[in-house]
Amino acid sequence: MSESEQLEGLADLLAVVLSGRPERVLDIALAQEPPEVRAAFGQTADALAIVALGEEPIAPSAALRSRLMETLAKRHAPKRKALVAIDMLDDHLTPGMPHEMPRARPIVPALAARIEEARREGTPVVYVVDEHDPDDADLDAIEGWGAHAIKGSEGTEVWPPLAPKPGDHVVNKATYSAFTDSKLAGVLDDLKVDTLVLTGCLTELGLLATATDALQRGFAVEVPPDAQAGANATTEQVALGVLSIMPPYGPARKARLAAVAA
Repeated sequence: MSESEQLEGLADLLAVVLSGRPERVLDIALAQEPPEVRAAFGQTADALAIVALGEEPIAPSAALRSRLMETLAKRHAPKRKALVAIDMLDDHLTPGMPHEMPRARPIVPALAARIEEARREGTPVVYVVDEHDPDDADLDAIEGWGAHAIKGSEGTEVWPPLAPKPGDHVVNKATYSAFTDSKLAGVLDDLKVDTLVLTGCLTELGLLATATDALQRGFAVEVPPDAQAGANATTEQVALGVLSIMPPYGPARKARLAAVAA
């Protein structure tokens, strides 16, 4: 590479570092770049940080200081969480069933441990159960998903090692997002939580749709890698990658935190 090409490359790196893009956006943008590009970006950022530390500090304005202190306070405020287990049902975990999700069985021990830990710590546990009326159009074999999780059938039961206990909450849904035409929003409001720990299956369908709705309603969302399962590793990782760069919707988050504090 010629000297001029090296300088152009350095200029491009500097432009990106100084662009002010959110870190989560930079992470996803750099994820597909070669290792040497990611390394060069990190070295450039470190070099600029060293230069900045050598300069005389400038006192922030009163308005900027207020914003910084507010942000720091939010980051250190204790989170009020609910653990949400989505669609860990007999229809999905029983071998040989038409809607079997084989990748969901290996996460059962980790999810069971998380549920027990949540109960011990007093964190609410909410089960979301897919359930359909027999005449639900979603069961159409051609345009829908075919027969599954029919109301009253054993297929809608939570997988036995994860079964709800007294004090847990169970919410029924009939589509991708657990918020759609369900009682979930009311349950979470009553529990006064601001953060959802989403677990279960499928990551790229139910979890992604529920997480998107939750973020728009002002909830922070966490998806533990060991307690979620997608249909396959590729689509699962895409869904997790998308969620990693999506913060809660600002105005809704502010309102939710205020309601929880009240």
